[in-house]
Amino acid sequence: MSVIYLLISISIVVAIGFFIAFITAVKTGQYDDDYTPSVRMLFDDELKKNNQKQIQTTAEKKV
Repeated sequence: MSVIYLLISISIVVAIGFFIAFITAVKTGQYDDDYTPSVRMLFDDELKKNNQKQIQTTAEKKV
């Protein structure tokens, strides 16, 4: 029975360690994405044009 208490306490310590590492990574900006928004604005017009072409071709097929 004492082994279960030992394993539970070790797992809680490990979980707290991972939680602290995660909070530290978030606070230091590890998960900030600075590249994608700048690239997204370059390709935004192409996505709109492609969607309009698909709508037009779909409308032409119906007629």
